[in-house]
Amino acid sequence: MKRGVSGFRPERLTQVLEARGISQVQLAAIVGVSTGSISKWRNGQQEPQTEALASLARAVNVQPSWFLRPLPELDASPQLFRSNASALKSARALMSARHAWSKELAAEFGEFVEYPDVMFPERTFLNPIEITNEEIEVAATECRQLWKLGLGPVPDVVLAIENAGGIVVREVTGVARIEGLSSWCAVNERPFVFLNADKANGFRSRFDAAHELGHIVLHKHVPPHVAQVNHKEMERQANYFAGAFLLPAETFSVEVPPMPTLDTLLALKPRWKTSVAAMQMRLAALELIDEREQLNLWKRRSARFGGKSEPLDDQLVPEQPRLMRRAVGLIVESGTMPREAVPDRVGLSPGDVEHLAGLPEGYFEPTASRVVDLNAVRLRRGR
Repeated sequence: MKRGVSGFRPERLTQVLEARGISQVQLAAIVGVSTGSISKWRNGQQEPQTEALASLARAVNVQPSWFLRPLPELDASPQLFRSNASALKSARALMSARHAWSKELAAEFGEFVEYPDVMFPERTFLNPIEITNEEIEVAATECRQLWKLGLGPVPDVVLAIENAGGIVVREVTGVARIEGLSSWCAVNERPFVFLNADKANGFRSRFDAAHELGHIVLHKHVPPHVAQVNHKEMERQANYFAGAFLLPAETFSVEVPPMPTLDTLLALKPRWKTSVAAMQMRLAALELIDEREQLNLWKRRSARFGGKSEPLDDQLVPEQPRLMRRAVGLIVESGTMPREAVPDRVGLSPGDVEHLAGLPEGYFEPTASRVVDLNAVRLRRGR
């Protein structure tokens, strides 16, 4: 038997199958080899030969050298999904793989640019059972204080996370049942948030970002096996944190009159950039409405609004990540690396880098118009 390409990493093949959402059978048909060959490559029993590796790379749209790169240990905390309970395992795997790619991209760019210092409240809980609602309120308040956000509406949740040294990715995945994913990265010791952009609802996207922020702050040190057992409670805690962070008790409670109605909350929705549903939950958490009033509000909301959509949902554009886009802009505009060389550096396709870094479509095409990122230029001049 001929020896294949030395250094081929089987774990890369598993990762790209997950990221592309395809099976071994489908990949074998695209590459033009047997399913058994794909299985052997994936299990480390055999290495693809040079021609087969080139065909494999073309099939999954990565550089052949990408399969020779060691897969780093990236997770310093469990990956926590904001998802529907019925979300398929394959859907979780797809988002997990894309999440891992964003960490690798950020690490590569970090060789050339300096990200903001990491500034998140530190909590050392090892088990969600230890975390009370009172402690969540304190953590949310501390986060606002640390970031100097005051007690009013947060102007931009994604920007606040990035200014504190977190990396946020917002990408269309086709996985509607999973709104987000977050974890701490072991490589650069900073948190990463992956937001699903399949639903263009700015109010829900803000809450998703705040929810993931809750996981980052509260659950950093919870071991994976404990997180798996306590997933439902950790989701509840992250939701509670999001409400406390977005709607601080001191100010939000003052603006809500006794016996609030749906129209009252709709009037507050544009100011606080938070859904009526989230405000209802926050009022109940603050005991500003009792169980009967809360139930009545839910019934009225269901009767008037129907399912998950609400009035005004189309009036807030989802917040967009900036940090990785600006990092690429700095690298290119400073002449550190030619624009078209950036994808080659990381081994992924230009499209993958564009999507994960929030770049315009076609950014890496040789004939693409060279639009200067003014934010990146300002950032470079200020260094």
